Amino acid sequence: MISSTRPSRRQLLGYAGAAAAGAAVSGAAVALSNEPPRAVASRDLSPYGDHQPAIAAPSPKHAELVALNLLSSTDRAALGRLMRLWSTDIVALTEGRPTPGDTAPELAVPNAVLTVTVGFGPRVFTRPGLTAYKPRGLDDLPVMRHDRLLPTWSGGDLLIQVGADDAVSVVHAVRRLVADAAPFAKPVWRQTGFWNGTGPDGKPVTGRNLFGQVDGTGNPAVGTPEFDATVWADGPEWFRGGTTLVVRRIRMNLDTWDELTRSEQERAVGRKLSTGAPVTGTAEHDELDLGARDADGRLVIPENAHARLSHHSTNDGRRIFRKGLNYVQDTGATRESGLIFLSFQADVAGQFLPLLARLDAADALNEWTTTIGSAVFAIPPGWREDGWLARDLLA
Repeated sequence: MISSTRPSRRQLLGYAGAAAAGAAVSGAAVALSNEPPRAVASRDLSPYGDHQPAIAAPSPKHAELVALNLLSSTDRAALGRLMRLWSTDIVALTEGRPTPGDTAPELAVPNAVLTVTVGFGPRVFTRPGLTAYKPRGLDDLPVMRHDRLLPTWSGGDLLIQVGADDAVSVVHAVRRLVADAAPFAKPVWRQTGFWNGTGPDGKPVTGRNLFGQVDGTGNPAVGTPEFDATVWADGPEWFRGGTTLVVRRIRMNLDTWDELTRSEQERAVGRKLSTGAPVTGTAEHDELDLGARDADGRLVIPENAHARLSHHSTNDGRRIFRKGLNYVQDTGATRESGLIFLSFQADVAGQFLPLLARLDAADALNEWTTTIGSAVFAIPPGWREDGWLARDLLA
């Protein structure tokens, strides 16, 4: 399973499990400083709970997603060892402490609002001992007519998504998690993004994509029964409280978008660029009036407007919980810009796929956007202090 040569400390930690590694974390944290503790209010999210915490949290200011493919030698037992090791790492990192064997412990700092989300791709459930545990509808998405998918940004057996207020904390956490995964899996793609979910007054706002649109207005409100029904899966048993994640890398043609008048841009979206309000309303969260017509009898929100086609009332009540990260990719003097689109839902096939097909067929924004990456992951539920990630699947 692992090379017969002498194992590294990291490999030994992977076999030792979370308990021993947790003790090592505590010892390292004490050894780093002799300063007395200071009473500072923590902004960090607890790594423990019924659900992985970043799902319902606001989009982070800085984030990196890494997909990895399992080595052929990584069986169910080895995957369990990796999840125990990662669980220990996640607890340390989110609490601002170095991971066991951390080569740059000074970069582990508190109050970065750091979160780590872990997911399993469809191929994980083709491994011996795991085939009976695949969540409903967890399959790679079919290639849509407007897709131009690249292997560079698609697929993957495992996902780690790290977010924080501080970009250095993100880079450091990713390095540690990828290094500790080396005996079990290797990276196949990385995507970095950013988001501004804070208004000028310091209060939370929905945030904007690089087209200037307020992006994510129609989401179900976190903590409501509607949100719970949309996001959290009710089976299989090990997966209760988990969710599924679709990652779509969408390239945006900002140059041709900028050629449009503001009115043309708003008709394509179906919302005002200034506030995110429907073009039939005045405030961001006003309901869309899909029947409204102008003086010439034209629909105010056109038939192919993104807001109309994606609205739950035109999709048999189907909802998703969408989040986004803006990205730029520079190659010499050339820059690619776009959106890392993240969709959480209880059932990919039942909720997301019909919506995707509808948008692919008619969305006005297809003229200025191209999906170049696609991946699907099962996001296991959270864990308690006496447990570890996906224990009910892998123990």
